[in-house]
Amino acid sequence: MNIGMLLYPKVTQLDLTGPFEVLRSLPGARVRTIGKTRDPVESEGGLILVPSATYADAPELDVLFVPGGAGQIPLTRDRETLDYLSSVGSTARWVTSACTGALLLGAAGLLRGYRAATHWAFMELLPVIGAIPVDQRVVIDRNRMTGGGVTAGIDIALTLAAEIAGREVAEMIQLQLEYDPHPPFQSGHPRVADRALVSSVRDKLQARFDERRTLLEAVAATWS
Repeated sequence: MNIGMLLYPKVTQLDLTGPFEVLRSLPGARVRTIGKTRDPVESEGGLILVPSATYADAPELDVLFVPGGAGQIPLTRDRETLDYLSSVGSTARWVTSACTGALLLGAAGLLRGYRAATHWAFMELLPVIGAIPVDQRVVIDRNRMTGGGVTAGIDIALTLAAEIAGREVAEMIQLQLEYDPHPPFQSGHPRVADRALVSSVRDKLQARFDERRTLLEAVAATWS
């Protein structure tokens, strides 16, 4: 099984590396990180990552996975990337994302008419690209699997592992990773976090929200 994970500058590395640890453990799976070139890229936090394949030489994929991050914003204007995602997504068995990777899938036209999720702060942008927002950590609609922000990528990958190889395999991977979260604070989502804290984080992300909206509206306008 060929699994391709998009890798680009200013990606949120945990969106990528968390799911990577799960998916690489699937029996018979070959996981590649796919970039425009094989040049090293710097993640949003400064970690240097190196693609193992390019758009040009990557094989046909059974699973397409798109992580999120600040770098998703300029890629919304990148025709080569959108065309690649659209082409791969039309034939892949599974089209998946973590966090704002869903917005990139949407910009490529891959979520029109599908239920989907993304990071809580950007859920309102899903209808712009024709998706139906669902406030869940993992959302499956036919062969599309999307989810919430950053850490939800691990949940998505385990859910995908169960769909591909069965629950027992997925549970074994989870146990090997000791994925047994007990967060020290109950502040991981607006439904449980203090309202003042939510407001503060929204204010911090507002400029990024506005930029994403403008770019996605421009993409959607070309579909009319």
